[in-house]
Amino acid sequence: MGRILGIDYGRKRTGVAVTDVLQIVATAIGTVPTHTLMQFIQDYVSREQVEKIVVGQPKQLNGQPSESMRYIEPFVRRLKQALPHIPVVMYDERFTSSIAHRSMIDGGMKKTDRRDKARVDSIAATIILNDYLSSINFS
Repeated sequence: MGRILGIDYGRKRTGVAVTDVLQIVATAIGTVPTHTLMQFIQDYVSREQVEKIVVGQPKQLNGQPSESMRYIEPFVRRLKQALPHIPVVMYDERFTSSIAHRSMIDGGMKKTDRRDKARVDSIAATIILNDYLSSINFS
């Protein structure tokens, strides 16, 4: 069994998370400048066995694709071409940034630390991946 990589794609920086090898829990790897993301993923999968990649799919409240999908879809196409042996799935990421902020507050994080957008992105990637794990384990 391999790891699952989770991605919270952003135009400037992207949050990245990964599961343990048993795919029980996701942990933040950190944030990567988006222009280096493809190389980061390729380097990561060359070192670790990755079974699947989950990319956050931004949607509006009504379920329609968000405006940012126009940046994410080309990336997903390039990712599938670069790594055709690894399935890439999109997973609804609505409210993950809000949940990330709430978890930082609940965890007692200082206000100055909560302003760190890179930290929010990596937590959001972890939330996306943990939600995805829950959806496949309980469906």
